[in-house]
Amino acid sequence: MRFVTGTLAWLLGTTLVLVLLDALSYELVFVCGLIGLLVVTELTAPVSVSPAWRRRLRWLIGLGLFGFAVMVAKRIVEILPPEVLPW
Repeated sequence: MRFVTGTLAWLLGTTLVLVLLDALSYELVFVCGLIGLLVVTELTAPVSVSPAWRRRLRWLIGLGLFGFAVMVAKRIVEILPPEVLPW
């Protein structure tokens, strides 16, 4: 329950800060949410026994990192001049 509470608090806090800074976008919320997920995962990690749901959390983290890589690749393609790209 601490994991869920921490993740929701992180997401709500991040969204509130982004709204206050007038910088709210899907990409920023996604990246900040992924960072929060990683931080909360490490802070709530049990010392001796790992529950089954924590092992399944790796898939969610992997999907999040894949989504982050796609966003970075998309931004790099947007920055590159047109003559560099082969298509």
